[in-house]
Amino acid sequence: MSATTIAPDTRIPLRGHLRHTGALVRRNLLWIRQDPESMFDALLFPIVFTLLFVYVFGGSIGQSLGGGQQQYVQYVVPGLMAMMGMNMAQGVGTGFNQDFNSGVMDRFRSLPIGRGSVLFAKIAVELLRMLFATAVLMIVGVLVGFDIENWAGLIASVGLSAVFGSALMWVFLTLGVVMKNAQSVQAMGFLVLMPLQFGSSIFAPTESMPGWLQAFTDYNPLSSLADTARGLMVGGPVAHDLWVTLGWSVALTAVMAPVAIHKFRTKS
Repeated sequence: MSATTIAPDTRIPLRGHLRHTGALVRRNLLWIRQDPESMFDALLFPIVFTLLFVYVFGGSIGQSLGGGQQQYVQYVVPGLMAMMGMNMAQGVGTGFNQDFNSGVMDRFRSLPIGRGSVLFAKIAVELLRMLFATAVLMIVGVLVGFDIENWAGLIASVGLSAVFGSALMWVFLTLGVVMKNAQSVQAMGFLVLMPLQFGSSIFAPTESMPGWLQAFTDYNPLSSLADTARGLMVGGPVAHDLWVTLGWSVALTAVMAPVAIHKFRTKS
């Protein structure tokens, strides 16, 4: 193997990394264009979850909020936005694992390109899918009665969801490298996502939960993200939950990004 092939990322200038990332982003977008079914989750997930929770649980939970279904719409739509990044993150881990098993990643690692560029390109494309899913969510939300009271807050909420989602993607990229197959990544993702999603303030207020579960929701980053989005979009306190969400995002990225890149470089 030539020295060029095994050259570490530090020998590639920043401009080279950006060029490689751009080329890989284009490759991933072209793959989506050839396989539009890969966008079904980004399209259907926000539709199904919005309609399910608004029309099945909206009446009863809305009453506990001091209103009805309309009150619940204002509550749950910002919460569902917090889920976009998490569910898209699981998809990036599954797709990454499939690329390994198909031999695509072996080809990438044999090329004189920055190893981190492969991972950054995956995250960039997944963030675009997340933005698409968020747009679908907001369209469906408006159709079922969501009132956007603060457009600047909406944009800030989308940005914050993207920051947290990209941090979480490093976790699933690591799983995509170390797990043997896509089914294992999905199973592990399910074990991680379900407690975080339902043990949070995304779907319902936490005041009626048992004390031990409330303690869990207090440290659940999804609760902080959902509450921040509500505060930004419909009004309410923001500062504390915003800093908690940013803290989780920085910590996850600082810890998991080097791990994911190292595992990718050294995977046999």
